[in-house]
Amino acid sequence: MWYVYLLSSKKTGKWYIGSTKDLRKRILRHNSGKNKSTKYGAPYKLIYCEISFNKQDARAREKYLKSGMGRRYLKNRLKFFFANGF
Repeated sequence: MWYVYLLSSKKTGKWYIGSTKDLRKRILRHNSGKNKSTKYGAPYKLIYCEISFNKQDARAREKYLKSGMGRRYLKNRLKFFFANGF
């Protein structure tokens, strides 16, 4: 299984959207500063995740969620999460 995930930086509040086969290991890499793109925002917390059965579907979904319409979808999907100040 493949995971498409949304992380929120506890430091900056910025989002990071990615995909992986091993979600737990990937989040640990983000939080340990081993990823160039997320190094300065650590620590991160997982706020959204979707499961796909293959890599191609996961990558296509990741690409969509990174687009303007995808970000709008996430904001709408998580509106109660953000309304509670998380």
